[in-house]
Order: sequence, then structure tokens, then C-alpha cells
Amino acid sequence: MAIRRFEEIESWQLARRFSSEIYQASMCEQFRRDFMLRDQTRRAAVSIMANIAEGFGRKGKNDFVHFLTIAQSSALEVQSHLYIALDLGYLPQTTFEKLF
Repeated sequence: MAIRRFEEIESWQLARRFSSEIYQASMCEQFRRDFMLRDQTRRAAVSIMANIAEGFGRKGKNDFVHFLTIAQSSALEVQSHLYIALDLGYLPQTTFEKLF
């Protein structure tokens, strides 16, 4: 069965949930006040789902793979930001592990 809409892509659905979890985690007092780290982490998380959708919209396999690679890179960027949030005490270890 062919996928007709990007919303049907399981990785996009997971990225959507992940973005919401990142937004929730970054609402704690200290994290929320670190505007640069908070915004960069949120943007990178949203970029994951956006690039999956954009790549799907390109309709070419090579373009789609290119955008999936960008989405993967954004996921790694979020992971890197999570280390900073953990090191600064913005996230408890359990939240870090869940999101990582």
C-alpha cells in the first residue's frame, strides 16, 4: 500500500511526538529561561518532522533520502543539546534518557 500523505509516515508521527516531548521538557523554569538553548533545541526537534514532510513532498526518491538525512542530522543536534541541558541541570537524568 502506497503512502499518500506525509502524516502516514511512521517516522513523521514519531518525530511529531518527540517534538511535543521536547517542548514539554524545555518548559521547566531553568530551561525555559535559557532562550538560546531552548529555542535551538525546539527548532532542531521541529526540523526533524518538517524535513520528513518536505522530502516526501519532493516526490523523488533521491530528494526524499536527502531530506531524511537532514532529519537525522537534526535528531543528532537535539541529542547534543540535551547533553548541555543535562550538564546544566535543566533536565533530570531520567528525562534526558527518555528523550535521548
